[in-house]
Amino acid sequence: MADVSVPPGRTGGIVINDDWPGYSLDLFSFPAHYSGDLDSVIIPHGLIMDRTERLARNIMDDLGEHDIVVLCVLKGGYQFCADLVDRIKALSRNSNRSIPMRVHFIRLKSYLNDQSTEDLHIVGAEDLSFLADKNVLIVEAIVGTGKTMKTLLKHVEAFRPKMIKVAGLLVKRVPLNSACLPDYVGFEIPNHFVVGYALDYNEYFRDLNHICVISESGKIKYKI
Repeated sequence: MADVSVPPGRTGGIVINDDWPGYSLDLFSFPAHYSGDLDSVIIPHGLIMDRTERLARNIMDDLGEHDIVVLCVLKGGYQFCADLVDRIKALSRNSNRSIPMRVHFIRLKSYLNDQSTEDLHIVGAEDLSFLADKNVLIVEAIVGTGKTMKTLLKHVEAFRPKMIKVAGLLVKRVPLNSACLPDYVGFEIPNHFVVGYALDYNEYFRDLNHICVISESGKIKYKI
């Protein structure tokens, strides 16, 4: 896996280079109903789990002993959030430091097929007054241009939390990136449309364990 590296001194996560072809689908198990709909496995499930455990440790180091509210961004972030919270809880049970946590769910809707639209809807975040003077950890599956995250941060900041940190499983290298990067990054990936591990394409592919690159035929098959 020579094309995947962590540059010295970089804290932006594991970097997957643009020329990384991914793993052959033949090396992994995936639902048969997606046969022909995927190009490759870009991040295997086991690697996601290992990286998530490390992010949990980083969060413990920074926020240990702080009472935090985890703000899970649905729908794509539910699996990452669940696994991250589980690992933070496990660390809390086996450490002198702990993080008391509450979890709240919101939903962002901005995609049509594989294109992000300007029409962003924040569902479940109409009244976040309970965040006042709280330490907030926003958990998001993927950050692209950063526009959506900027909008969400502005919305959350209006409720005057004490602190806001962001954990993002994936950061996509895209044109016009606004540099609104998460504080905790799992992986930096090429500008591919990826699915799996709760990331979807028109509500399909959430049931994949691995993060995969969708094929052109898959986009056509599930286009609305």
